[in-house]
Amino acid sequence: MRIQQSKASRSSEPASGGGGYRFPLKQAVTAGSLALTGDTVAQVTDRWRKKKPSKSLSFHDDASHNSNDSSVRSLVLPVTKDPATFQYLTTIYHGTSPEPVRVVLDLGCPSLWLECSSGRLSSSRRLIPSCSIQCPAAKPNNMSCASSAAMPKRKCTACGLSTENSITRSATRGELVEDSLTVQSVDGSKSGPVTTVDHFLYSCAPRFLLNRLARGAQGMLGLGRSRIALPSQLASKFGLQRKFATCLSSTDGLILFGHEPGYDSIFGEEISRSLMYTPLVTSPDGSGSSQDYSINVKSIKINGKRLSLRQKGIGGGTKISTTAPYTTLESSIYSSFIEAYKEAATNNYFLNMTVVAPVAPFGLCFSSKEVPSSMLLGPMVPAIDLVLQSEMVKWRVHGRNAMVPVLDEVMCLGFLDGGFKSKTSSSIVIGGFQLEDNILEFNLGTSMLGFSSSLLTRHTSCSDYHTRMMLSTLKDSL
Repeated sequence: MRIQQSKASRSSEPASGGGGYRFPLKQAVTAGSLALTGDTVAQVTDRWRKKKPSKSLSFHDDASHNSNDSSVRSLVLPVTKDPATFQYLTTIYHGTSPEPVRVVLDLGCPSLWLECSSGRLSSSRRLIPSCSIQCPAAKPNNMSCASSAAMPKRKCTACGLSTENSITRSATRGELVEDSLTVQSVDGSKSGPVTTVDHFLYSCAPRFLLNRLARGAQGMLGLGRSRIALPSQLASKFGLQRKFATCLSSTDGLILFGHEPGYDSIFGEEISRSLMYTPLVTSPDGSGSSQDYSINVKSIKINGKRLSLRQKGIGGGTKISTTAPYTTLESSIYSSFIEAYKEAATNNYFLNMTVVAPVAPFGLCFSSKEVPSSMLLGPMVPAIDLVLQSEMVKWRVHGRNAMVPVLDEVMCLGFLDGGFKSKTSSSIVIGGFQLEDNILEFNLGTSMLGFSSSLLTRHTSCSDYHTRMMLSTLKDSL
C-alpha cells in the first residue's frame, strides 16, 4: 500500500555541505511501501533490512521476464532542437497527476536528473534510502545495502548519486527518488495510448546544475548504459528489448524504445532492414565504466581518399554525443583532416571552392556563392566517410551534415578542433549536427550500433517521421 504525502511533507530545503538536494528529516515520503516519517534512522534501517524485495523494482537482462503491460511493444518520445543552444530536448510527464517537464537529452548520462528544489516539480516523488533495494541497483556513491549490514545503523541515509551537467562538466551529489512517469506507446505507424511507469527512479539535483541548459529545461534525460537510465527502466517495466533508436533533426525528431516491429512500422521495412551495424565499445581506457556509447573508427576518407594521419591510426575511440553541437577531432587528426578537405574542395576538376576567412568556432570556411546545392543533400561538397570495422562498413557524411551556413554566402565545415586528448579520452566525438536525419539504433543487449547514414538520400527525414506520428498529441491524451 502506498502512503500518500501530507501537504507539510512537500516542502524541501537545500542540503548543507555536499550541494545535493535534501528532504527534511520529518518529511513523510515513501520508498516502495515504506514510509520515512519522524522515526529514527535506526528504526528505518531495521524495517528496510526486514523488508522483502519488491518485484516492481527488479532489473532484468532478459526481456523475457514478466512485464506489467505486455501489450506495449514500442514507446516514443518527441524531440525538438533548441535554436539558441543547439541542444536536443524532450518533454516528459511525471507524477501521479502528470506534469510536463522539459529536459535536455544526453546519450551518456546514467539517469534522469531534475532540479527539485524550486517546488515546481511533482510533489508525489519519494526519497529512496541508502539501505533500499533500489540504491545498489542504481550504483550510487555510497555503500550498498548488502554491505551496510555490518555498518552502524546510523549509516542508512538518503541514497546519493553522482549527478553531472555534461554541458558544463559540473557534478554534484544528487539524491535518488522515485515517481510515476507517463510515456506514449506506438500504435502501428502512429502514436498510441499513454501508459505509466510506476517507481521510476531518477536523481534530484540542486538548481546550479541547470547552468547553460536550454531555456525552460529542468534537468537532463540520461540514455546511458546504467540500470536506471531511461532505456533500461522502460525495458524492465514492459519486458522490452534493451534497445532504442534516435532520429534527430534540426527541427523535430523522435526516439523509439522497444521491439523491431515498431521500427518497421515507423521508418518503413526497407529503411529499418537496411541499417549497417558496428560494435559498441567500452570507454577508451578499457575500464568499461563509461556510460557513453562509442565505436571504433579505423580511418577517415575524403572523396574516397584515405586521410594520412601523423599518428598511427585513430586511437582513443569515437564517442557519439547529443550534447556536443558539432563533431570534434583530436588536434593532430583535425590538422590532417582540414588540410585534406581543403585540398579536395579547391583542387578538384568538378569543384573549385573558394576559401574565405574562418568564422568562429569553425576553422575552415568557404564561399557558398558558386557551390551547387541539392534540395536533398545540401551543398555538393566532398563526401566524408568514417570507415569502421571494414572498408564495406562506413558512415558517410554528405553536404547537409558537413557544411554549416553561418553568414550570407558563407558556409563552414562543421568539424572542430577538440584539442589534445589523453589516452583515456575519445579522439573523435560525433556531435549532434552530424547525427541529424540519421537513424541510430543503440542495442544494449547485443552491444551493437545500427546506423542508416543520411535519410535524405531516401527522400525522407526525421522531421517527416515526427509529423506522421502526430507526436504533439501526448498532452491531449492525459
